[in-house]
Amino acid sequence: MSRLRNVLVATGLLVFAGGGLAFPFFFVKSKNKPIIDNTKPLPPQATFRGPYVNTGSRDVGPDSSTYSKK
Repeated sequence: MSRLRNVLVATGLLVFAGGGLAFPFFFVKSKNKPIIDNTKPLPPQATFRGPYVNTGSRDVGPDSSTYSKK
């Protein structure tokens, strides 16, 4: 009986792990519409958050100032 139980538990764990690993692929494939709709204006929280999210973007250019070591 314990061997059968071990096989059932191992099978259940493999099915659960397989479903967890496959979920992102099915989630991405099931989306037909884009996440951001370009026809609508941005919500206020997105316009406020934008400059802070984009602080690491490379389009600003290199930093021309020099900094002294402390």
